[in-house]
Amino acid sequence: MSHPLTEDAPRRTPLRTVLIVLGAAAIVATFVYLVATSPAEPADVPSSSAALVALTGYGIATALLFAGILPTLPTSTLVLLPVALVLNIVLGQFVGSSLVPIYLDSIGTVLVGFLAGPAAGAATGLLSTIVWSFFNPTLIPFAAGAAAIGALAGLAARLGAVRRFWWVPVAGLVTGAVAAVIGASVAVAVFGGTSTGATGAVIAFFRATGDSLVDAVLKGSIFSDLWDKPITFTVAALLAYALPRRTSGRFGFVRRHRVLAARRQDSEAAPAV
Repeated sequence: MSHPLTEDAPRRTPLRTVLIVLGAAAIVATFVYLVATSPAEPADVPSSSAALVALTGYGIATALLFAGILPTLPTSTLVLLPVALVLNIVLGQFVGSSLVPIYLDSIGTVLVGFLAGPAAGAATGLLSTIVWSFFNPTLIPFAAGAAAIGALAGLAARLGAVRRFWWVPVAGLVTGAVAAVIGASVAVAVFGGTSTGATGAVIAFFRATGDSLVDAVLKGSIFSDLWDKPITFTVAALLAYALPRRTSGRFGFVRRHRVLAARRQDSEAAPAV
Protein backbone atom coordinates (compact mmCIF):
# COMPACT_ATOMS: atom_id res chain seq x y z
CA MET A 1 0.00 0.00 0.00
CA SER A 2 1.44 3.38 -0.97
CA HIS A 3 1.98 6.27 1.36
CA PRO A 4 1.68 9.98 0.40
CA LEU A 5 5.37 10.47 1.02
CA THR A 6 6.32 7.69 -1.38
CA GLU A 7 4.00 8.45 -4.26
CA ASP A 8 5.48 10.06 -7.34
CA ALA A 9 4.73 13.76 -7.58
CA PRO A 10 2.80 15.04 -10.62
CA ARG A 11 4.80 15.11 -13.83
CA ARG A 12 6.08 18.44 -15.11
CA THR A 13 3.64 20.10 -17.52
CA PRO A 14 4.56 22.48 -20.36
CA LEU A 15 3.40 25.43 -18.22
CA ARG A 16 5.67 24.40 -15.37
CA THR A 17 8.56 24.02 -17.79
CA VAL A 18 7.92 27.54 -19.08
CA LEU A 19 7.95 28.88 -15.52
CA ILE A 20 11.31 27.20 -14.86
CA VAL A 21 12.76 28.60 -18.10
CA LEU A 22 11.49 32.08 -17.19
CA GLY A 23 13.06 31.72 -13.75
CA ALA A 24 16.40 30.79 -15.30
CA ALA A 25 16.11 33.74 -17.68
CA ALA A 26 15.44 36.08 -14.74
CA ILE A 27 18.63 34.83 -13.04
CA VAL A 28 20.71 35.44 -16.17
CA ALA A 29 19.13 38.85 -16.83
CA THR A 30 19.73 40.05 -13.26
CA PHE A 31 23.32 38.82 -13.27
CA VAL A 32 24.06 40.44 -16.66
CA TYR A 33 22.51 43.73 -15.53
CA LEU A 34 24.59 43.86 -12.35
CA VAL A 35 27.83 43.05 -14.16
CA ALA A 36 27.17 45.23 -17.21
CA THR A 37 26.08 48.35 -15.32
CA SER A 38 28.69 48.19 -12.52
CA PRO A 39 26.46 50.06 -10.03
CA ALA A 40 28.25 52.93 -8.28
CA GLU A 41 26.30 52.63 -5.03
CA PRO A 42 27.56 49.99 -2.60
CA ALA A 43 25.46 46.84 -2.73
CA ASP A 44 25.85 46.31 1.00
CA VAL A 45 23.41 49.18 1.59
CA PRO A 46 19.88 47.69 1.48
CA SER A 47 18.45 50.79 -0.25
CA SER A 48 21.12 50.92 -2.98
CA SER A 49 20.10 50.35 -6.59
CA ALA A 50 22.31 47.26 -6.88
CA ALA A 51 20.78 45.63 -3.82
CA LEU A 52 17.22 46.49 -4.90
CA VAL A 53 17.74 45.24 -8.46
CA ALA A 54 19.38 42.06 -7.22
CA LEU A 55 16.70 41.39 -4.62
CA THR A 56 13.88 42.07 -7.10
CA GLY A 57 15.38 40.10 -9.98
CA TYR A 58 16.46 37.11 -7.94
CA GLY A 59 13.25 37.21 -5.93
CA ILE A 60 11.20 36.98 -9.13
CA ALA A 61 13.45 34.15 -10.34
CA THR A 62 12.94 32.26 -7.08
CA ALA A 63 9.16 32.67 -7.27
CA LEU A 64 9.09 31.45 -10.89
CA LEU A 65 11.29 28.44 -10.15
CA PHE A 66 9.27 27.39 -7.13
CA ALA A 67 6.01 27.90 -9.02
CA GLY A 68 7.34 25.52 -11.64
CA ILE A 69 8.78 22.86 -9.37
CA LEU A 70 6.73 22.85 -6.16
CA PRO A 71 3.78 20.94 -7.63
CA THR A 72 6.20 18.24 -8.81
CA LEU A 73 8.10 17.85 -5.54
CA PRO A 74 7.23 15.18 -2.97
CA THR A 75 6.64 16.13 0.64
CA SER A 76 10.09 14.79 1.52
CA THR A 77 11.71 17.49 -0.61
CA LEU A 78 9.63 20.23 0.99
CA VAL A 79 10.73 19.04 4.42
CA LEU A 80 14.36 19.06 3.27
CA LEU A 81 14.34 22.70 2.06
CA PRO A 82 14.37 24.46 5.46
CA VAL A 83 17.04 22.04 6.68
CA ALA A 84 19.17 22.93 3.64
CA LEU A 85 18.71 26.65 4.27
CA VAL A 86 19.79 26.38 7.89
CA LEU A 87 22.76 24.21 6.91
CA ASN A 88 23.91 26.77 4.32
CA ILE A 89 23.56 29.80 6.56
CA VAL A 90 24.94 28.35 9.80
CA LEU A 91 27.96 26.70 8.19
CA GLY A 92 28.58 29.64 5.87
CA GLN A 93 28.43 32.16 8.68
CA PHE A 94 30.72 30.09 10.90
CA VAL A 95 33.34 29.30 8.25
CA GLY A 96 33.15 32.82 6.82
CA SER A 97 34.28 34.25 10.13
CA SER A 98 37.34 32.00 10.22
CA LEU A 99 40.68 32.33 8.47
CA VAL A 100 40.03 29.41 6.12
CA PRO A 101 39.72 30.50 2.44
CA ILE A 102 36.69 28.33 1.73
CA TYR A 103 32.95 28.89 2.21
CA LEU A 104 30.99 25.67 2.92
CA ASP A 105 27.84 27.74 2.45
CA SER A 106 26.24 25.58 -0.23
CA ILE A 107 26.21 22.06 1.24
CA GLY A 108 22.44 22.22 1.69
CA THR A 109 21.98 23.52 -1.86
CA VAL A 110 24.10 20.71 -3.31
CA LEU A 111 22.27 18.11 -1.22
CA VAL A 112 18.91 19.27 -2.58
CA GLY A 113 20.35 19.25 -6.11
CA PHE A 114 21.54 15.65 -5.62
CA LEU A 115 18.20 14.45 -4.28
CA ALA A 116 15.67 16.58 -6.17
CA GLY A 117 17.34 17.77 -9.38
CA PRO A 118 18.78 20.90 -11.01
CA ALA A 119 15.73 23.17 -10.76
CA ALA A 120 15.20 22.39 -7.07
CA GLY A 121 18.91 22.90 -6.41
CA ALA A 122 18.91 26.27 -8.18
CA ALA A 123 15.79 27.42 -6.33
CA THR A 124 17.32 26.38 -3.00
CA GLY A 125 20.51 28.31 -3.75
CA LEU A 126 18.53 31.43 -4.61
CA LEU A 127 16.22 31.21 -1.60
CA SER A 128 19.13 30.55 0.74
CA THR A 129 20.99 33.64 -0.50
CA ILE A 130 17.90 35.84 -0.28
CA VAL A 131 17.16 34.75 3.29
CA TRP A 132 20.80 35.15 4.32
CA SER A 133 20.97 38.59 2.68
CA PHE A 134 18.56 39.97 5.27
CA PHE A 135 21.39 39.46 7.77
CA ASN A 136 24.22 40.22 5.34
CA PRO A 137 23.10 42.40 2.37
CA THR A 138 26.43 41.97 0.56
CA LEU A 139 25.42 38.42 -0.39
CA ILE A 140 22.39 39.11 -2.58
CA PRO A 141 24.32 40.03 -5.77
CA PHE A 142 26.00 36.60 -5.59
CA ALA A 143 22.70 34.71 -5.83
CA ALA A 144 23.33 33.72 -9.45
CA GLY A 145 26.38 31.76 -8.35
CA ALA A 146 24.36 29.97 -5.67
CA ALA A 147 21.74 29.05 -8.26
CA ALA A 148 24.40 27.75 -10.65
CA ILE A 149 25.90 25.57 -7.92
CA GLY A 150 22.53 23.96 -7.17
CA ALA A 151 21.74 23.44 -10.85
CA LEU A 152 25.15 21.91 -11.60
CA ALA A 153 24.85 19.63 -8.57
CA GLY A 154 21.54 18.34 -9.89
CA LEU A 155 23.00 17.90 -13.37
CA ALA A 156 25.99 16.00 -11.96
CA ALA A 157 23.66 13.67 -10.06
CA ARG A 158 21.56 13.15 -13.19
CA LEU A 159 24.67 12.18 -15.15
CA GLY A 160 25.65 9.62 -12.53
CA ALA A 161 28.48 11.43 -10.73
CA VAL A 162 27.08 10.60 -7.28
CA ARG A 163 26.54 6.97 -8.24
CA ARG A 164 30.24 6.77 -9.11
CA PHE A 165 31.54 8.39 -5.94
CA TRP A 166 35.03 9.14 -7.26
CA TRP A 167 33.43 11.55 -9.75
CA VAL A 168 31.92 13.66 -6.97
CA PRO A 169 35.07 15.79 -6.35
CA VAL A 170 35.52 16.14 -10.12
CA ALA A 171 31.99 17.51 -10.42
CA GLY A 172 32.85 19.82 -7.54
CA LEU A 173 35.92 21.10 -9.37
CA VAL A 174 33.90 21.87 -12.50
CA THR A 175 31.24 23.61 -10.44
CA GLY A 176 33.92 25.51 -8.55
CA ALA A 177 35.38 26.86 -11.78
CA VAL A 178 31.96 28.09 -12.91
CA ALA A 179 31.17 29.57 -9.49
CA ALA A 180 34.55 31.32 -9.41
CA VAL A 181 33.94 33.10 -12.72
CA ILE A 182 30.44 34.18 -11.66
CA GLY A 183 31.60 35.30 -8.22
CA ALA A 184 34.63 37.17 -9.55
CA SER A 185 32.47 39.00 -12.10
CA VAL A 186 30.10 40.19 -9.38
CA ALA A 187 32.93 41.07 -6.98
CA VAL A 188 34.64 43.30 -9.56
CA ALA A 189 31.52 44.89 -11.06
CA VAL A 190 29.48 45.43 -7.91
CA PHE A 191 32.06 45.68 -5.13
CA GLY A 192 35.14 46.94 -6.94
CA GLY A 193 37.03 43.74 -6.20
CA THR A 194 36.98 44.10 -2.43
CA SER A 195 36.42 41.09 -0.23
CA THR A 196 36.68 40.26 3.43
CA GLY A 197 38.01 37.31 5.39
CA ALA A 198 40.52 34.79 4.14
CA THR A 199 39.47 35.18 0.51
CA GLY A 200 40.18 38.90 0.74
CA ALA A 201 43.65 38.08 2.04
CA VAL A 202 44.25 35.78 -0.94
CA ILE A 203 43.16 38.53 -3.34
CA ALA A 204 45.43 41.02 -1.56
CA PHE A 205 48.33 38.58 -1.97
CA PHE A 206 47.82 38.34 -5.73
CA ARG A 207 47.51 42.13 -5.95
CA ALA A 208 50.81 42.46 -4.08
CA THR A 209 52.49 40.22 -6.66
CA GLY A 210 51.56 42.67 -9.41
CA ASP A 211 48.32 41.21 -10.75
CA SER A 212 45.61 43.53 -12.00
CA LEU A 213 42.42 43.84 -9.96
CA VAL A 214 40.46 41.55 -12.26
CA ASP A 215 43.21 38.92 -12.37
CA ALA A 216 43.69 39.02 -8.60
CA VAL A 217 39.96 38.64 -7.89
CA LEU A 218 39.59 35.84 -10.42
CA LYS A 219 42.62 33.99 -9.04
CA GLY A 220 41.39 34.47 -5.47
CA SER A 221 37.93 33.18 -6.39
CA ILE A 222 39.36 30.19 -8.24
CA PHE A 223 41.70 29.39 -5.35
CA SER A 224 38.83 29.40 -2.85
CA ASP A 225 36.19 27.73 -5.02
CA LEU A 226 38.44 24.94 -6.27
CA TRP A 227 39.02 23.97 -2.65
CA ASP A 228 35.49 24.63 -1.46
CA LYS A 229 33.32 22.93 -4.06
CA PRO A 230 34.97 19.47 -4.09
CA ILE A 231 34.71 19.44 -0.29
CA THR A 232 31.11 20.66 -0.45
CA PHE A 233 30.11 18.07 -3.05
CA THR A 234 31.79 15.28 -1.10
CA VAL A 235 30.11 16.22 2.19
CA ALA A 236 26.71 16.54 0.47
CA ALA A 237 27.17 13.13 -1.18
CA LEU A 238 28.09 11.56 2.17
CA LEU A 239 24.94 13.09 3.68
CA ALA A 240 22.85 11.68 0.82
CA TYR A 241 24.28 8.21 1.38
CA ALA A 242 23.83 8.56 5.14
CA LEU A 243 20.08 8.95 4.71
CA PRO A 244 18.08 5.78 5.36
CA ARG A 245 17.26 3.93 2.14
CA ARG A 246 13.55 4.44 2.72
CA THR A 247 14.12 8.20 2.97
CA SER A 248 16.29 8.62 -0.12
CA GLY A 249 13.96 6.31 -2.05
CA ARG A 250 11.13 8.77 -1.58
CA PHE A 251 12.78 11.23 -3.94
CA GLY A 252 11.49 10.66 -7.45
CA PHE A 253 14.62 12.20 -8.95
CA VAL A 254 16.80 9.68 -7.09
CA ARG A 255 14.71 6.76 -8.33
CA ARG A 256 14.35 7.89 -11.93
CA HIS A 257 18.05 8.60 -12.46
CA ARG A 258 19.52 6.02 -10.05
CA VAL A 259 21.42 8.79 -8.31
CA LEU A 260 22.84 6.67 -5.49
CA ALA A 261 24.93 3.52 -5.92
CA ALA A 262 24.17 0.15 -4.31
CA ARG A 263 20.72 1.21 -3.35
CA ARG A 264 18.21 -1.49 -4.09
CA GLN A 265 14.84 0.12 -4.65
CA ASP A 266 12.54 -0.84 -1.84
CA SER A 267 9.15 -1.85 -3.17
CA GLU A 268 7.47 -0.06 -0.27
CA ALA A 269 9.48 3.13 -0.82
CA ALA A 270 9.08 3.07 -4.59
CA PRO A 271 5.84 1.38 -5.62
CA ALA A 272 5.32 0.41 -9.22
CA VAL A 273 3.30 2.87 -11.28
